[in-house]
Amino acid sequence: MKNKIVLNCIKRMVLLGIVGFTTQIHAEVLVILPETGPMARAGLSIKQGILSTYQIGNNNIPLKFVNSDQKAIKLILKQDVNKKTQMIIGPLARPDVEALIKLKPKVPVLALNEVDPSYKNVWQYSLSKNDDALALLDYVHRDHVSKLYVVREKGTEAESINFLNALFLNYRGEVDPVDEMPKVRAKNEGVLLLGSNEWLSSLKKLQKKNIYTQAIAVNEKKALPKGMKFCDVPALYIAEWKDVVRAYKDKPTSLPYQRLYAFGGDAWHIAEHFVLQPKVKNLTFNGRTGKIRIDGNRVERIPQCFERSKSNLVAL
Repeated sequence: MKNKIVLNCIKRMVLLGIVGFTTQIHAEVLVILPETGPMARAGLSIKQGILSTYQIGNNNIPLKFVNSDQKAIKLILKQDVNKKTQMIIGPLARPDVEALIKLKPKVPVLALNEVDPSYKNVWQYSLSKNDDALALLDYVHRDHVSKLYVVREKGTEAESINFLNALFLNYRGEVDPVDEMPKVRAKNEGVLLLGSNEWLSSLKKLQKKNIYTQAIAVNEKKALPKGMKFCDVPALYIAEWKDVVRAYKDKPTSLPYQRLYAFGGDAWHIAEHFVLQPKVKNLTFNGRTGKIRIDGNRVERIPQCFERSKSNLVAL
């Protein structure tokens, strides 16, 4: 009798194991990205980042990729979401994210852009310039800078407009846009230089304290001026994430698309967490794109800030 009870217990345990394994195997993740058209390079870079991170993991969760180029989101959801779909990653384009939110999806979604409308079942995650600006402003405040001069390279204003808007909205001190570098500055004054790496290199006699820039000025071939601070995706400068290194080795590309490799890697990390632990809604981790905090359906990203020293970049 005792042996029979033990045998039944073992059978139940094996059955539960099979059920759990089957649930994991059939928990499909649908990835909606543009793989053709004008956004194809961005979409394919994110896909490469997702796959590189997926391949070094231990969970065999099936992935299904759908090309969103010239396809209505409503049609994609109708054709490609089924009983196996436990999570959606994407879409990428803002209009597509807005369209998806209006549809009020029943399946949890990690959208890869940020828009004003929101919905309880949709997390919005992006490489927002606003995040970079907020992280940099934190160090501007730590440097006790109460007045910030802003000098922009002529002809590149469009590239820094979002970053600059975030600065105006969040900086507690005085902002003074000027056409040229101020010659003499007080200790509580700093300069934000927005432009290309070549333009920064052409500026003469830069002070080595309280000088800041945007990540788009970083160049792999030419170092930033000494003392300059900026905030960016940490995986570009810290070889801690093997998947991002692997993605770059497989398909070498420029910094903007390397950022998308890291972005795709963190997107998969988040999605995998919610598939395997659907009841856990909060998440914090040091990711490839910065420190990620998720509380409810809000995704907060805090980029890593760096300072150019005499010989290399120092993480702050």
